[in-house]
Amino acid sequence: MKERIWIAGPCAAESREQLLTTAKQLVEQATVANLNLHYFRAGAWKMRSAPDSFTGAGDVALSWLQEVQQSVGVPVCVEVMNAQQVELCTKHDIRAFWVGARTTVNPVEVQQIADAVRHTDFTVMVKNPIVPDLKLWMGNVERFLNADVASVMAVHRGFTDAQENIFRNAPMWQIPIELKVRIPELPILCDPSHLCGQVRWISEVAQLAMNYGFNGLMTECHHNPSQALSDAEQQMTPAEWAEMISHLDLRSDIANLELVKQRTILENIDNQLSELLYQRMMTVDEIAGIKRKDHIAVVQPQQWQQVVKRYQKHTEDTLYQEFLEQFLELLHQTSIKRQN
Repeated sequence: MKERIWIAGPCAAESREQLLTTAKQLVEQATVANLNLHYFRAGAWKMRSAPDSFTGAGDVALSWLQEVQQSVGVPVCVEVMNAQQVELCTKHDIRAFWVGARTTVNPVEVQQIADAVRHTDFTVMVKNPIVPDLKLWMGNVERFLNADVASVMAVHRGFTDAQENIFRNAPMWQIPIELKVRIPELPILCDPSHLCGQVRWISEVAQLAMNYGFNGLMTECHHNPSQALSDAEQQMTPAEWAEMISHLDLRSDIANLELVKQRTILENIDNQLSELLYQRMMTVDEIAGIKRKDHIAVVQPQQWQQVVKRYQKHTEDTLYQEFLEQFLELLHQTSIKRQN
């Protein structure tokens, strides 16, 4: 496999000092760890869900990023949402950008951006749309491939999903893997910061991406995450970033992609199952406190029957039902012990 691509930098451009400090620390940490920081990322314009959220410093941040690029010798990349922002990037000698998950749900907007960079030396990174739609993601990638830009990459940042998930966004690993199968020459990066939503899980998800054969990572880093104006919980320090990258198990080309895909899906399920079981036990402890306070009996047979019904959705699988009976019995008894 070719050299992995490492991209890191803050969620949003907050100030000149923040960008320069973070960039210099990332370059220093990369040098010490013998790593190659390929791009420094920062959002000049941030599309946020809440109207009162920090949306980046705007146009003025491009001059700061241009200074960062000249100062540390690492190319910068920003998120663009329309063709006009591409033009501003060109004026500031910024030759790489990504198209964000909210923009990629609109093929018309994506096509306008692709037209703006047709036959240029731009590097374009296309994030997956927030909806789990492989056809839409692949179509957006193909718009830039057809535009004949210098380089096109895909970025997996997870999908919005109504199901319970310990991560900020559902990984749905099978979708980026299928994109890789259909366009084998396309480099695919993982954005573990947006996928996880919290730093505590980023290293695990980054390793899962490497196990899949992803070509690199786009990670959010801030020189002082606790003071970040947006997404503070998911930003690593430059030192944490270098430590994580240095300890990744970088595997060679994968012979059996389907086997790796299924194993990695299993790893992801196990990680989430472990966390959810722990959260369940912590909730049981909270319930025990309420019962003691209100003098309610520990064992509530009718309530437990409702729990059992929630699990019994695959009755056609006899072996699974045998396992489920043993698991639920153990779960019930352990919950009673904790409450006592």
